[in-house]
Amino acid sequence: MTDDVHRTSRGSAEPGGADEVDDARAVEQELRASGVGAGSGDAAAALDRQLEAILMIADQPQSLVALAAAVGAPVPDVERAVRRLVADFDGIAGTVRRGFELREVGGGWRFYVRPELDTVVEQFVEAERPARLSQAALETLAVVAYKQPITRSQIAAIRAVNVDGVVRTLVARGLIEESFTDSETGAINYVTSGLLLQQLGINSLDELPLISPLLEDGAGGFGQTEGIPDGRV
Repeated sequence: MTDDVHRTSRGSAEPGGADEVDDARAVEQELRASGVGAGSGDAAAALDRQLEAILMIADQPQSLVALAAAVGAPVPDVERAVRRLVADFDGIAGTVRRGFELREVGGGWRFYVRPELDTVVEQFVEAERPARLSQAALETLAVVAYKQPITRSQIAAIRAVNVDGVVRTLVARGLIEESFTDSETGAINYVTSGLLLQQLGINSLDELPLISPLLEDGAGGFGQTEGIPDGRV
């Protein structure tokens, strides 16, 4: 049946014409519906494309079992498909070696930039990274700078909003970092990083300006009575 369908398709329209495209789509749909070609090169290529698409958007390594469940294929077939993708991306058998690789990490598979290209990718990311912080990020950064070490819950209490996302952003930017974990509560305490000092052009946090004189009720500073040295709020 497959040969008859292909012969009809080739003889029904001009090469590359709209009719030929429609015929090709009809053939593909018929093959899918009938199961013809199972285990063939076409079926293997289709499985490869499905796995490639899933792995392209996965943010965590995917096990063979998880991939097999996602595409509805036996695990051995998925394993062979993954090996084909690895060989393809690595430039084996005449294919072009890609700038990324499919790597097995922690019992799963995920795309990674090739180690030799880390530098150029890092430069690109740094160039594309927005230079300005949002108002929320600036406010959170100020709280950490003046009250460190401080936990996320303490920051949230001061700002009266959820700060989880903002804290992650500041950590990703390298402006704050984890200092230690409270032994009783398990809460992570954050402090500012050396990068922040560089960005501010100061040598130490002692050079941060006092903010209590800027407050309507704090012209004289809070001093040690509030547990805040030098009136830093």
